[in-house]
Amino acid sequence: MDGPIFSVRGAEYAYKGASCPAIEDVNLSVASGEWVALLGTNGSGKSTLAKMMNALLVPTRGVCFVMGMDTSDAELAAFIRRNVALVFQNPDDQIVASIVEEDVAFGPENLGLPSDAIRAVVERALRLTGLSETRRRGSHSLSGGQKQRLALAGALAMEPKALILDESTSMLDPEGRASFLDCLRELNARGITVIQITHRMEEVVHASRIVVMEKGKIAWDGSPYIFWEEKRAAFGFDIPPELELLRSLRAGGFVPAGTRPAVNDLLEALCL
Repeated sequence: MDGPIFSVRGAEYAYKGASCPAIEDVNLSVASGEWVALLGTNGSGKSTLAKMMNALLVPTRGVCFVMGMDTSDAELAAFIRRNVALVFQNPDDQIVASIVEEDVAFGPENLGLPSDAIRAVVERALRLTGLSETRRRGSHSLSGGQKQRLALAGALAMEPKALILDESTSMLDPEGRASFLDCLRELNARGITVIQITHRMEEVVHASRIVVMEKGKIAWDGSPYIFWEEKRAAFGFDIPPELELLRSLRAGGFVPAGTRPAVNDLLEALCL
């Protein structure tokens, strides 16, 4: 695929009856394989932009292209949503079957894939999300964290080119959140584009790019390093513990300058 996976140009979206647009004059280009953290306060337009990039919403002004396809073309919407998986905050909104493996298979079955292909993608999605041992359990019996991973597994079974995560770790405990993020890191390393909406700064350290939204517009867009060193305070964001630790370790000469502020990277650097 040539060009960006997402290209939003002069986009505006106004909900029916709203006094002002939810997003206005948004311009954003995302390359394939990027991990973009989308930050901002509630009501800043993050979720609206995410739904636009999944073709759930179509700009009321401007354009949104996904893999070069105009989301305003209704005939392309199903193909776009297959390739751009949107995982919501509440997994119960996305779980449709009573058995784990049946829920993961739901999307591929609706695509009409052959049985062998369905088994293969379900097996891969369960393995990647750590749910293989729960495959025959009832979906209702899973913990909140397991349900969140099940929602992700269902998305992965569609073999998307991109994942959009809208506060998808909000229901997880620290251990479940760490496991979920490790899974995302592996997927991103495999080339899957990640757009992550989050209020948790400890998750932002995994991103390769940060976009901040304010009042429906993009207020800042750039590298994590510049964000943490120069822009964070202006937007009122806290420094995550991983970054504080990294700064201390760098100052003491314990880790190389290029080490990322992710727990696994810090441990690996310290063990060298």
